[in-house]
Amino acid sequence: MVFTFGSVTCAAAPDAGWLIAARLVQDAGSGLVAPQVLSLIRTGVSPQRRPRALALYGATMGVASLAGPLIGGLLVGADLFGTDWRAVFLVTVPVAALSLAGAAPLPRMRGTHEQRVDWAGATVATTGFGALVLPCALGREAGRPWWTWASFATAAAALTCFTLTLRHRPAPLVHPSVLRDQAARRGVLLVFVFNAGVPSFTYLLFLHLQSALGYPAISAALASAPFAAAAVLGSHAAPALSHRLSPTVLTAAALVLAGTALALAQLISTEPGRRAAPPVLAAGGAAFGLFTAAAFTLVLAGVRDTAADSVSGLPPTAQQLGGSIGVTAAELAYYPAPYWARTGGPPTDSANTAFGHAMAHEAAVFMLTATIALPLRRTTGPTRNLPPPNGSRSPAPRLGLVRATMCEAK
Repeated sequence: MVFTFGSVTCAAAPDAGWLIAARLVQDAGSGLVAPQVLSLIRTGVSPQRRPRALALYGATMGVASLAGPLIGGLLVGADLFGTDWRAVFLVTVPVAALSLAGAAPLPRMRGTHEQRVDWAGATVATTGFGALVLPCALGREAGRPWWTWASFATAAAALTCFTLTLRHRPAPLVHPSVLRDQAARRGVLLVFVFNAGVPSFTYLLFLHLQSALGYPAISAALASAPFAAAAVLGSHAAPALSHRLSPTVLTAAALVLAGTALALAQLISTEPGRRAAPPVLAAGGAAFGLFTAAAFTLVLAGVRDTAADSVSGLPPTAQQLGGSIGVTAAELAYYPAPYWARTGGPPTDSANTAFGHAMAHEAAVFMLTATIALPLRRTTGPTRNLPPPNGSRSPAPRLGLVRATMCEAK
């Protein structure tokens, strides 16, 4: 309901101030939903079916992040009934209504003990993350004034305070043992770094096609369609491949995405190259779908039900923060001069060179992702302990980036 109200308010916003306020409401609703879905999967789905459910969740999140810009570009270009950009928010209203209808038959589950809300921890964490994301979103266009650095300092202080005081709170927002566990930290870091690459990759592609090459919004959306379509296919293969290969599939997928970025940097500068780009984008999209679905399975499949509430909010948070910071870093690679930012982009030849630099940055992020995933085989152990995707074996999944032994009930 909160998300739906925020979406309607966004569409009706008379000015930028109202739009920003409505977006805060919309994002608050979204933030409330994501951890609840993961907790529901962890506590309401049988151990045999849980890896498949987690893979579908990760695949849905990944495909939605790609479909959003694509559908948004089509809606803005179509300008249905004169709604222009407002259609981007209006289209989420029926989606939210379907979600509400789908949630109605879900079973009502109660915890074994009363769970208090850590309002102090939530306030400090929200302040820290907000202060971190704000200069990332607005700093470049504002010319990096003093307040951006003050905001970064505030974020560092708030998040440090949040981490140091976890053990002293009766019902912490994140259980301290989660942060102490090496596998948990590596898993969240993996999600963060990977998502510092993918949203910025698609953002740069849209930006370059429209601002430098003059593509209309609809044409830019269609040009990226092979990436999104192949992501669906990759996500369907994730449950079987992640069971057989475990963390190896993450490393391979990240390396394919790095190769996609480097190849696209060479193809984008000429018309024949752009015609040859769809198969390259499809390969990258399949790798993206595979990674996203497998990563959520490996991060969360082995967590005890008693720790589900504490852990389930970390991967979505890492996903959102990685995307925000990654887009900022990608813009710095694409806009090496303030003049380009003020004028909307460099001349075409220089823009193609800048796009090449930005794709090199993206490739570096994906190679870092592959490096982080390499030691996970030693961390998670053999993959035979995970139940197969069809649920033919009964043992519950005991492995994953977050081990089942890492959290004890309070």
